[in-house]
Amino acid sequence: MAAIETVSQFPLSRKSPIGRSGVLTLTGFGIKVRMQSGHLEIEDGIGPERRNIRLARVGHGLKRLVCISEDGFATFGALKWLADVGASFVMLNRNGKVLLTTGPTSPSDARLRRAQGLALSNGVGAEICRTLIDAKLEGQERLAREPLHDSLTAQEIAGFRNRLPSADTANAIRNLEAQAAVSYFAAWRSIPVLWPKRICRESPTIGARWGSGNPRSLAGRDWP
Repeated sequence: MAAIETVSQFPLSRKSPIGRSGVLTLTGFGIKVRMQSGHLEIEDGIGPERRNIRLARVGHGLKRLVCISEDGFATFGALKWLADVGASFVMLNRNGKVLLTTGPTSPSDARLRRAQGLALSNGVGAEICRTLIDAKLEGQERLAREPLHDSLTAQEIAGFRNRLPSADTANAIRNLEAQAAVSYFAAWRSIPVLWPKRICRESPTIGARWGSGNPRSLAGRDWP
């Protein structure tokens, strides 16, 4: 006997909604995260603009499911599915506050914990700090030299960066970072912050300055 009716399926896009980072973000109202025939079934969106996603257990590429909403539900079965495939679940409110988080259980490596505990005393920690701060100061130097066209500040930051190899403690590295920060942020003092007229009309404080005919930037300088 020929089938006269087929099971309805959600319209699925051939393009995966999961990026290279493996993060899938859900927004809107009435969000649903549940199981359906062994697949993870997700629905999000606002009003008629709804999105339906169906993920198989294999080849999904999901590493983290982020839900930015307080309206909807996620079943225990869906949370277990995420844990079984090694993906975490994070629920945030619209202000970015973490409301709920889950994650896969990872094995405890005693050798790694021991190496982390000894890093501050055997010089490894200082080397890691130097590498990170060197990259940070390199970026500050590049920004000061190119977009800001402040070669003097760029040279000052480069000088602090050149002293990093001789800094053998975390405190010494932090001091160099702090001194470079003083030079870096000083280079921004002369950059005016321009507010669009629409925002000036909507903001009481900024609008008062705009209406007085003397709008000013946050740096205290007159706008052009």
